[in-house]
Amino acid sequence: MELKTIAIENPNELNLILGQSHFIKTVEDLHEALVTAVPGIKFGLAFCEASGHALVRASGTDDALIELAKQNAFALGAGHSFVVFLGAGFFPINVLHAIKNVPEVVNIFCATANPAQVIVAETEQGRGILGVIDGVRSKGLEDASGVAWRKGLLRKFGYKF
Repeated sequence: MELKTIAIENPNELNLILGQSHFIKTVEDLHEALVTAVPGIKFGLAFCEASGHALVRASGTDDALIELAKQNAFALGAGHSFVVFLGAGFFPINVLHAIKNVPEVVNIFCATANPAQVIVAETEQGRGILGVIDGVRSKGLEDASGVAWRKGLLRKFGYKF
């Protein structure tokens, strides 16, 4: 077995969701879940088939995001993995519940706009995702001013009242 670290290419620091599912129907079902969850959403998604033709299958509402998702999924090459890139102004918090409710979805590895690296194991059979490095290492502990900043930010965005 060989371990590889594959960086997610995300030049515009867009929000992305990386997950695992179990069936080719994932592409169409994720597409439906996303457009139903947020009308007018801009996204691209790609799915790595794990058998048969073993192609990267893709869909979405934005050509550039579809291409970005396809490039990243192909670089990962891990069977049954999927990647979704959300357009500017769209956030995972608004679609994660819908994605998790897609019957084929098995796992969500990350939902982030941070720099991300995917730890992949490769054997003679194929590739699988072991985990994700999402962002940077912790730099300290939150103090009272940090709590106030966090609570203020969440209220500014309208996530808390």
